[in-house]
Amino acid sequence: MKLTLRHPVTHDGTEYKELSMRRAKARDSRDAQRGGGTPADHEIRMFANLCEVAPEVIEELDMADYVQLQKGYEDFLS
Repeated sequence: MKLTLRHPVTHDGTEYKELSMRRAKARDSRDAQRGGGTPADHEIRMFANLCEVAPEVIEELDMADYVQLQKGYEDFLS
C-alpha cells in the first residue's frame, strides 16, 4: 500500500512525501511488542517496520496521515 502524505515529514535530512507499507507477518506483531511500552508504542514500531522507516518518522506524521496509515493497515487485515 502506498500513502501519499498530505503533510510530508523530514527525519535525518530525508523528506518523506509518501510511505509504502507491506503486508504484516505474525512475527512483525511479536517484534513490535518486544520493545515494551503502550499499545500506541507497539503500533508505531509495527508501522515503522512495515514501512521500513525509523519509528521517529511515524511519530512525526500529522494525525490525518497517521489515521490513513491505520486504515491501510486495517484493510490488510480484512
